[in-house]
Amino acid sequence: MNDLLSLDHVSKRFSKKQDLAMRIAARLGAKIQTQTVHAVDDVCLSVASREVVGLVGESGCGKSTLGRVAAGIHPPSEGQLLWQGQPATNTREAQLKVQMVFQDPMSSLNPRHRIDRIISEAPRFHGQIRARDASDFAADLLQKVGLDPDFRIRYPHQFSGGQRQRIAIARALAVKPEIIVADEAVSALDVSVQAQVLNLFMDLREQLGLAYLFISHDLGVVEHIADRVVIMYLGRVVESAPTETLFDNPLHPYSQALLAEVPRLTTGKRRYQPIKGEIPSPLNPPTGCHFHPRCPLADGECRAKQPPLREIAPGHKVACHKVAEPKLQHGEQ
Repeated sequence: MNDLLSLDHVSKRFSKKQDLAMRIAARLGAKIQTQTVHAVDDVCLSVASREVVGLVGESGCGKSTLGRVAAGIHPPSEGQLLWQGQPATNTREAQLKVQMVFQDPMSSLNPRHRIDRIISEAPRFHGQIRARDASDFAADLLQKVGLDPDFRIRYPHQFSGGQRQRIAIARALAVKPEIIVADEAVSALDVSVQAQVLNLFMDLREQLGLAYLFISHDLGVVEHIADRVVIMYLGRVVESAPTETLFDNPLHPYSQALLAEVPRLTTGKRRYQPIKGEIPSPLNPPTGCHFHPRCPLADGECRAKQPPLREIAPGHKVACHKVAEPKLQHGEQ
């Protein structure tokens, strides 16, 4: 598979601007320290044509921020985005090729606009369709996502949560993207509606040749939909592997702890064992491996040195000092 979108050593930081009181205090000699949130820290990630990449991790790990950087909503503080090997910021076409579906469709759809305007506004702005064709264009996309074309004259508040999410998907499809970034796109929906929207995502993948960066905290959903899974912890990627490989043989201690608590029909009675400790603050992340304050295997090397993301097996990468390099067989170079 050829990589469509690549994130090359991308970092994203948010710094709090000094208000008037802080500036006055600084001029009077007070030591005012700027607060900086390290949301994403040196991440390399790629999405290939027609591939579904699942991005998972605890709340606050930076996965939503990474999704917004991938979609071009947030510029990276360091690193760059590449579209088919070229800087994505160089062409408008590359920026249109990645679109986003947000978690809460009610807050992401303009309540003052009718559905036909919501869907057709972006392609009209970019000159892809004419104003007189907007209504028919919206009707066609509504039908594509499983809604009645006559719904185009309604407003967002007249729909259920699942219907609104289908409208959000139609809006994302309007500019003919090749990658959809789905940020917790089914987490706010009922379980039965989740299944319908997931099936819609997969049907659109087959029909339109789409790829997805599917962000979720629900490992069961990710296991069902993803070809490859990337696990983040406190702004960094700690493990990446094909879905079946990761669920059968997680190598990073954080991945092992997450997957050990996934509900299974075959699992008997057992006591829930949460990961010890609290996730550190992104305002002041730990030195070395970010997971070392909660890791049972951590030692001095983990506290002092950041582990690189190494390929342990074909397609399987891990950032952990305690995972041994694979031994070469006799005759291998």
